[in-house]
Amino acid sequence: MPTMKPYLFLLLCCLSLKSGGQKTPDSIHRESFRSKNVKFNSAGVILEGSIFIPKHTVAALVLVHGSGQETRMNGFASLLAENGIAVLTYDKRGVGKSGGIYAGPEVGTSNVDASNLNLLALDANAAVDELLIHLTPKRIPLGLMGFSQAAWIIPLVAKKNRKIEFITLFSGPVVTTLEQLRFQFYTNGDSKFWETHSEADAREHINNDPDKYQFAPTDPREALSSLSIPGLWLYGGRDIQTPVGLSIERIDALKATGKPFEYKLYPGLGHNTASAKSNEPVNFALQWIKNISSGSRSTYHDNYKD
Repeated sequence: MPTMKPYLFLLLCCLSLKSGGQKTPDSIHRESFRSKNVKFNSAGVILEGSIFIPKHTVAALVLVHGSGQETRMNGFASLLAENGIAVLTYDKRGVGKSGGIYAGPEVGTSNVDASNLNLLALDANAAVDELLIHLTPKRIPLGLMGFSQAAWIIPLVAKKNRKIEFITLFSGPVVTTLEQLRFQFYTNGDSKFWETHSEADAREHINNDPDKYQFAPTDPREALSSLSIPGLWLYGGRDIQTPVGLSIERIDALKATGKPFEYKLYPGLGHNTASAKSNEPVNFALQWIKNISSGSRSTYHDNYKD
């Protein structure tokens, strides 16, 4: 049986958000938001997380992990809440205080086969339902925000849950799981990859390299093609984990069919667009969500229910 070590390339920008993943007290009250811990059921296990509610809410979302043994992202959630966005963030299945079994390269299993991605989509959908329980009605949009690998999970959730009204992806691939692996094997974690290789080089290997693992690929376009909600992807031009050029090309193809999708490219950034030294990607995403909110006809959320 081949080693699973190459899957370690399936990192997400949340790895550098770990400082925001520390445990939160049972309740936090700040001038601009308040927070409390929650538990909820998903596919036979109890997941644990935290909900952040701004004093004045303009939107609400669930944060969806990328790959890795990720706990709740309290630091990032606090930033969103300070900007008027209600958030539920949770410990990934089998990690932190959440029950279940974690799947990933660290434990010798695949985190990108269809069964695991669908299970993680169930968890994200359960988090959406839990967030709604704790919010009172108001005309603001409900969405999903995720990182890297979440780009295969979030479309699955949005396709099934019609309460989702927008999606935001940082460094999210719009390629199949196998195409992603071919690209990552080719770049081999080389931070200087784009200094010596071209987009044409990368496409050649994505299209023609033999697959080192055999499983049915997940293609996010299958779910994305069924959506009619706004979507935003934020990319770094020096990304060596997500094939950005091909992903943008496919977003453009979906846009040509009338999908309300858009992307923003930051040429000097790499994969960690949500936690880069530049705050431009996060600020752009915040403003994009606020723009959606200003035209929303939704009927959800504001403050905690008693």
